[in-house]
Amino acid sequence: MALPKSNRLKSRHDFRAVFREGFRCHGSYMTLRALPPRDDKPPFSDTSQETGEDKTHSNLTPPKIGISISTKVSKKAVIRNRLKRQIAAVLYELLPQLAPKWRLVVVVKPTAVQQECGSKQFLQELEELLVKAEVINGHS
Repeated sequence: MALPKSNRLKSRHDFRAVFREGFRCHGSYMTLRALPPRDDKPPFSDTSQETGEDKTHSNLTPPKIGISISTKVSKKAVIRNRLKRQIAAVLYELLPQLAPKWRLVVVVKPTAVQQECGSKQFLQELEELLVKAEVINGHS
């Protein structure tokens, strides 16, 4: 299952920001690059406070996720695309648990192809990396 459009990192600028400003968490099959949310804006607009409406859920932007697989992982696009689909399916399952406003990039290592990983290994490792980065069960 592909990630919803609202949850995708699309532009080169966004990827660059995560790589430049974010931090890393390493696993055996992949590296997670994470950029926590900035607290530039207050969570409520002035009008919602005056009217007493609770707009916390409508103002929350979903986490944005990108997947990066180099040709060093495999020269064959078929293999890289299969890995990307598997990781996207695992991330789709984890979406409800992710904290809002985070920007994440999953960088796949060549060991993922050498070990012939399945979805279960990706799910387990991604959960571990997301907990370590405090994107799941952490503060947003």
